[in-house]
Amino acid sequence: MKKLSLLFTLVLAFNFLLAQENSTDVPTPNYRAAAKYSPTNIAKLVHSTSVRPNWLKKGNRFWYSYKTTEGSKYYIVDADKRTKSELFDNEKMAQWLTEITKDPYDAQHLPRFNFEFVKGETAIRFRITSTEKVEVVNEDAETKNDSTATKKKKRKPKMENKTFHFEYRLGSNSLTLLDNKKKGKEDWKRWANIAPDSSIVLFSKHYNLYWMDKENFLKAVKNEKDSTIVENQWTKDGELYNSYGGGSGRGETNESMKKDKDKRKRIFGTWSHDSKKFVFQRRDERHINDLWVINSTASKRPTLETYKYHMPGEDEFYKTELHIFDMPSKTNIQVQLDTVKQQNIQVYREPIKKANFSDDFIPSLLLSKKGKIYYNVISRDRKKMDICVADINTGETKVLIEERFNTYIESRPLVLLNNETEMLHWAERSGWAHYYLYNINGNLKNQITKGAYHVESAIGVDEKTRTLYFSAHGIPKDQDPYYEHMYKINLNGSGLKPLNPGNYNTQNSMADSNSFFVSNYSRVNTVPKSELRNSAGKVVMQLEEADLSRLMETGYQFPEPFKTKADDGVTDIYGVMYRPFDLDSTKKYPLLEYVYPGPQTEAVNKSFSVRMDRLDRMAQVGFVVITLGNRGGHPDRSKWYHNYGYGNLRDYGLADKKHVAEQLADKYDYIDINKVGIYGHSGGGFMSTAAILVYPDFFKAAVSSAGNHDNSIYNSWWSETHHGVLEEKDAKGNTKYKYMIDTNQSLAKNLKGKLMLIHGDVDNNVHPGGTIRMANALINANKRFDFMIMPGQRHGFGRMTEYSFWLRADHFSKHFLGVEATSVDITEMNRDRPKSK
Repeated sequence: MKKLSLLFTLVLAFNFLLAQENSTDVPTPNYRAAAKYSPTNIAKLVHSTSVRPNWLKKGNRFWYSYKTTEGSKYYIVDADKRTKSELFDNEKMAQWLTEITKDPYDAQHLPRFNFEFVKGETAIRFRITSTEKVEVVNEDAETKNDSTATKKKKRKPKMENKTFHFEYRLGSNSLTLLDNKKKGKEDWKRWANIAPDSSIVLFSKHYNLYWMDKENFLKAVKNEKDSTIVENQWTKDGELYNSYGGGSGRGETNESMKKDKDKRKRIFGTWSHDSKKFVFQRRDERHINDLWVINSTASKRPTLETYKYHMPGEDEFYKTELHIFDMPSKTNIQVQLDTVKQQNIQVYREPIKKANFSDDFIPSLLLSKKGKIYYNVISRDRKKMDICVADINTGETKVLIEERFNTYIESRPLVLLNNETEMLHWAERSGWAHYYLYNINGNLKNQITKGAYHVESAIGVDEKTRTLYFSAHGIPKDQDPYYEHMYKINLNGSGLKPLNPGNYNTQNSMADSNSFFVSNYSRVNTVPKSELRNSAGKVVMQLEEADLSRLMETGYQFPEPFKTKADDGVTDIYGVMYRPFDLDSTKKYPLLEYVYPGPQTEAVNKSFSVRMDRLDRMAQVGFVVITLGNRGGHPDRSKWYHNYGYGNLRDYGLADKKHVAEQLADKYDYIDINKVGIYGHSGGGFMSTAAILVYPDFFKAAVSSAGNHDNSIYNSWWSETHHGVLEEKDAKGNTKYKYMIDTNQSLAKNLKGKLMLIHGDVDNNVHPGGTIRMANALINANKRFDFMIMPGQRHGFGRMTEYSFWLRADHFSKHFLGVEATSVDITEMNRDRPKSK
């Protein structure tokens, strides 16, 4: 008996020691490490990571600012002369500003500048607001009589910060004070659509088209409420939801509609180059059903937002008219469209020159300078696209190019060249995205780019040498196919040449002349660098290398890109792994997948990024975090890859997410395949919930924010495009649209793991109704889950983004690491905040 008792005691002791040993296999949640890499803290460690050139109009010149741990510097580059110099000397600028404004500055701490290049781009102008208080000068104020003026003098004067308006001539040794005037109010930018020659200004009022001449517009610029301004009404049949601009849109409440009903509003459209014609798409939405959100945290009483929202499968569709307004005669005609068909219309526009980006107003111009309107028409099911041309004087139209596909058709802007006798057309008709050369009558001349790679877009065309500059993915077969590079090729399809090769992802900005471009390049595990290259691909000069020194001093480590196979065992899947910086390979780490299913993109970084709130930070809590693609995801690969999920929009990517996790666990012993979690936002919220319900024995925990769990109530464009909608004819020959899709709530009974749902209550993109339906189904299935509403937040959560991070951290820490945060205060959010008195 004593022997049995001793044996029992030994067994208990062994089990206790085994439990103690196993408990050390799980990492302890490290909230402090995660807090260290918050967006606020990262902004103190890492500053500029790329050069964003501001191209100038004269020559191949640009200026840019670049910030390091030593402060910001401003440079001007002349690519033709191969020179780079400081726009001004920081120390001298600090001295001048200090002497004039009486506010202290030094070379590392200059104010934020907003430059305007003047005098043939030989000088810059800018304004600085000082701490000195001065009396507000109201130049437009008029007193009715002396007694009123006397009363006003008795009031305490209204004060404001003093403004200094400066001019600095490049290369000079002084700073000139021009005046102390503030920049005039620019409320006109909210409503004015100015003709290219500035002769006339269009706007919307009471849902109709109005116009005013230049003289009256200048009055409005000075004082919008000037009673002498003459407005001219052009149309009279506009009404709410069938307007000429200024219609009610998302974000407008019942209160704001009343308040702003008499205000001038914007009308969007496209001008002819001679300013005589204005092309406007009028969309009739009156028959589209309403959708609503209520902002309960608004001032005073909660406000109601009502907006039109077309849902997939609904028979009624938007009805579009294409109007051509003639400025001299004040008449208008319509392009001859088939308004019975349900279709989308897009007018092609002339690309905006990069040197014009800083202009006060940038008119939207028609692609053609010769009185033609080029546009495309895409059927509601997105399987048919026609590229058309209309005569701007008669509205007569004809089809130039037809595209047909059994899934959905995507497009890029049409390019006119050779005095508008030829066109460049982008299409995926071969299963890969390529450019085709057509004559102006729509006859194919030749295919320009060919092969198993994806052409992203045309960057520019040199018509003299008949060279196309373009960006593409997947041409080098020995690197990640998502990496983007610049190329050039002859229009006859010969002479393909890479312009910035290398095993990096690049982001590029080419001068309007097509002679030079700035190339920013990095991977997720390299320091970002920037260089200037010419049109032959030769490096002209090195520009910058990001300063990551302080980040690295914190113990930061680059993530690891990986390549593995999809669930079919054939398709390559690319991803990135983020680990705790203090990873102990003797422990077992839960695996979290951050997901976004596409199909318009995948949530996998290709370049170094300081946006760590969803990836690096979450790993520091005590997890291995991965992001990865899936079949049916990113469009930058083959059409087959991109359209894999067509007709199966809920489940198409889940098998790949599961299979990749299993492969990584086989490769890395420290990954605990029994603790796999998944989280995501928007489409990722939809996918993460689907995953925990489709594979309930594999995915053990999920956090799903702003998910479109029920795509039957999501917008029709996304749902019908990527999932598909079936056109059917009824007995009377009327076209009906059938949309059938699996929803997350239909699987509520499958839930075994720990699910958290989050949604903003005024999300007017993915309506909170989708998440509420999911919650309703879970309750009806008698399931326990967590549910959080973000008050007053749109789709992106705004100021509550940081709060949502800690909700995720708490959820996975509790269910995977065995530690529950029980404090009322989120300590890591409160620790570094200054306490108010």
